[in-house]
Amino acid sequence: MPDRGGGPTGPRIRVGRPSRRVRTLLMTLGVLAVLAMLFVMFAGFWTDWLWYRSLHYSSVFSTTLRTKIGLFFVFGLLMATAVGINIWLAHRLRPPLSAMSLEQQSLDRYRMGIAPFKKWVLLAVTALVGLIAGASAAGQWRIWLLWVNGVPFGQKDPQFHKDVSFFAFDLPWYRFLLSFGFAATVLSLIAAALVHYLYGGLRVTSPGARATAAATGHLSVLLGVFVALKAVAYWLDRYGLAVKSSDFKATGNWTGLRYVDANAYLPAKTILFCIAAICALLFFATLWRRTWQLPVIGFGLMVLSAILIGGLYPAIVQKFQVQPNEQAKEAPYIQKNIEATRKAYGIDDSKVADYKGESKADNKSLRADADSTASVRLLDPNVVSPTFQQRQQVRGYYGFPSTLDVDRYKTKAGADQDTVIGLRELNIAGIPERNWINDHFKYTHGYGAVAAKGTSTTRNGLPDFTEKNLPAEGEFDAYQQRIYYGEKTKQYSIVGGPQKELDYSGNNGDEKTYTYTGKSGVSLSNPMNRAAYALAFGEPQILYSGAIGDGSRILYNRTPKERVEKVAPWLTIDGDAYPAVVDHRIKWIVDAYTTTNGYPYASRTTLGDTTADSLSDGERSVVAQQNKVNYIRNSVKATVDAYDGSVKLYEWDTKDPVLKTWEKAFPGTVEPRGKISDSLMEHFRYPQDLFKVQRELLTRYHVTNPAQFYSGSEVWQVPDDPTNKGNSVPPYYLSMRMPDQKKQKFSLTTTFTPNDRDNLGAFMAVEADAKSSGYGTIRLLKLPPNTPVSGPQLVQSLFNSNPKIAESIRLLKGGDSTVEYGNLLTVPLDGGLLYVEPVYVRGAGTDYPLLKKVLVSDGGDRIAFEDSLEKALDVAFGQSPSGDPTKPPADSGQTPSDNPTVRQALKDAQKAWEDSQKALEQKPQDWDAYGRAQESLKEALDKAAKAEQKAAGRQSGTQGQKQNQPQSQGAPGKGG
Repeated sequence: MPDRGGGPTGPRIRVGRPSRRVRTLLMTLGVLAVLAMLFVMFAGFWTDWLWYRSLHYSSVFSTTLRTKIGLFFVFGLLMATAVGINIWLAHRLRPPLSAMSLEQQSLDRYRMGIAPFKKWVLLAVTALVGLIAGASAAGQWRIWLLWVNGVPFGQKDPQFHKDVSFFAFDLPWYRFLLSFGFAATVLSLIAAALVHYLYGGLRVTSPGARATAAATGHLSVLLGVFVALKAVAYWLDRYGLAVKSSDFKATGNWTGLRYVDANAYLPAKTILFCIAAICALLFFATLWRRTWQLPVIGFGLMVLSAILIGGLYPAIVQKFQVQPNEQAKEAPYIQKNIEATRKAYGIDDSKVADYKGESKADNKSLRADADSTASVRLLDPNVVSPTFQQRQQVRGYYGFPSTLDVDRYKTKAGADQDTVIGLRELNIAGIPERNWINDHFKYTHGYGAVAAKGTSTTRNGLPDFTEKNLPAEGEFDAYQQRIYYGEKTKQYSIVGGPQKELDYSGNNGDEKTYTYTGKSGVSLSNPMNRAAYALAFGEPQILYSGAIGDGSRILYNRTPKERVEKVAPWLTIDGDAYPAVVDHRIKWIVDAYTTTNGYPYASRTTLGDTTADSLSDGERSVVAQQNKVNYIRNSVKATVDAYDGSVKLYEWDTKDPVLKTWEKAFPGTVEPRGKISDSLMEHFRYPQDLFKVQRELLTRYHVTNPAQFYSGSEVWQVPDDPTNKGNSVPPYYLSMRMPDQKKQKFSLTTTFTPNDRDNLGAFMAVEADAKSSGYGTIRLLKLPPNTPVSGPQLVQSLFNSNPKIAESIRLLKGGDSTVEYGNLLTVPLDGGLLYVEPVYVRGAGTDYPLLKKVLVSDGGDRIAFEDSLEKALDVAFGQSPSGDPTKPPADSGQTPSDNPTVRQALKDAQKAWEDSQKALEQKPQDWDAYGRAQESLKEALDKAAKAEQKAAGRQSGTQGQKQNQPQSQGAPGKGG
């Protein structure tokens, strides 16, 4: 019989050894491969260190790296030790002799094969599991730092009366430790069982006992540890109920305890904890009793209890206690969920006021108040980017973002002016000749800001630029115009060396050159740095190119979002960084958030979905380490200098415990709020992504009564963008006055419609001016549930179906021109509402939009479609009858209204429009009838147009144009 370590020996087969030369070659290649691998690893580490040091945030790099290394080694060693000790112990407890059986004889060959390499196998197995465990633990550096540095919230959950920090900071770490313990126990159990089986401690087919006493004791202890950990899991699961997500028909996504959780699952978890603890003791008792009988019975009882107590009993409670009177049973828990959710998302102080939605004021008063209520922004930043591009691009290698930004700047008179602004950034795709030198040495930066008034345009419909041309000139004070860091700047550049950069091209075509003088980037004067970056960027020319010399610096990670993310990896970054000219510099302003998904009872939301709308794209998508959150604060305002790339983080929410925790973990990285200059504060605004999250929650959580919340009768929805189907309407910045305000405030606004309906449900605005004492105040104007006031979709339909407006739009589209609708803005006005929508025409020969018309409506009978906002307001409120689309001005000769065919066609069109409105008012809306009415409307308009053309043919050319005017509401615009 084979002994416990070796077995019978047999004839050895000699294998030819490789020659000394081959061994030397193989050893050299191995050493070179190891050195190359080490240098690749070193290059990544070294370039990261240099980048953080260049920004003076090396403490972030060192703290993060130190934490990751510490977790890697501690938990890697713990796992390796646990598995290694159990393998060693199983080997030591092997029986001295193996039983004579076919099973053991087949295992002999494996024992003989392993015998010479037992130590190496042990080291290899423990090293492998240690590396995997260490790498997994290193990825948990955030929850470790939160646990170590956690700051109390000063708020307690309503069920367990523990501080919120326990659920946000402590519980995630305890769960990680528990999962690590389970992994270590299971791996140790598997490894020990295999060793016992290999050396005869466990038998499957051999006669006699299936396990030796030593193997029984060893494995039972491991099983006891596993069951003990399960007991701890049951205890932590009790607290986990406060942050557990589930489906609830009243809210959809629910977080926190419900009636069945508090009255069935919670006591069940406590009972199961006790049972598991007793079962674990029974497993440990096998060290003395040497029998599996009691622990197996205990384990079976635990499993049965888990099924009956943890599964069946809660189902019975839900079926027979909750469902017959669910609203009454769930009311206290719904109330807790409402209060926690509103507090977690900062919407608990929202000011809700009832609003009629229909004004009782006369037309004259409404017209007078329309000017003071809001500075309506006609320049849509999502539409006019091609116009900026066409008029201010100057050279093909410059470009503007597809969506511009809205900010405020002082006029020469000192008043605030809503401004649309964009930077003339480098567009690498437009470089005339693409090569390595041009891409990375010559074309390195953009040049200048371009800004236009948001509330007006020129007579031709062009933006009224307040800052323009190259170099830029206008109302801004002198500033550093070169843009080395921007949203479109994603390639690396090497600057400051012997190779001159293109600064800009003058009016006569001569090229101005420039050498970067900033301190940004990493120096390439050091050969080691050049080698590291050549490897990091996969570009060997960096190592030997003559274009790199003394003073050369490499700039990379150049988008504002990317820079803030890297220096503050614990922040969630807003999707829209926006530029501002501040203190003679261009600064990118980046809003950043602290988040957690561990706020008890607060419902979770998915940031990526909540912040998506018709303006979001790959560049403006919110970035989050954890996409599902149930707590968010705009705790940090960050700036990135467009010239030198310097990053500043400023504390904004001084009470946020999550920010305070991260400040303890990374001391000195966030500057106090008091260091924000007044000139910079003027350009801070309420962030869009936070507003989108809050408005999504307010669709349900504007209701604070549990019974009403449960019924869902007051649920709202964010309406679809009427000009961009399939996407929700984005929020809009504009200066406006809410009913309880005395003057206009720079605000961020949106609308709501009742669920599955298109009439207006509510209007929401938040004060967005950071210098205002009311900054961040959310105001909700709640309309009556059955209000006849139209929402955005119905207003757009009203515009589209008006016969005379539709005919004017048709004429504007003539000559291969296209019509684009701008932002549909909503403004409260004297108890009613005012809708304003700019209409742009993209002429066939211009290929960029020009503002040609303005649509105005109160959502009812007042409607106008004119060349300017002032004229449209006059017409809508009856102050200019000559422009009233329902009352064409008198004219000499025959007009379309004198033509009986045209009159009949217009009557048919009016009836078709009324039919379409009736179809929309049906519950549910009759879209088939609406489609038929729209077809009838088109036929009537075509008939009127043909009759008009025949009438025009019998008049002179000038007279014919006059005849067209009443039908198209004035001059149809040059695009027509």
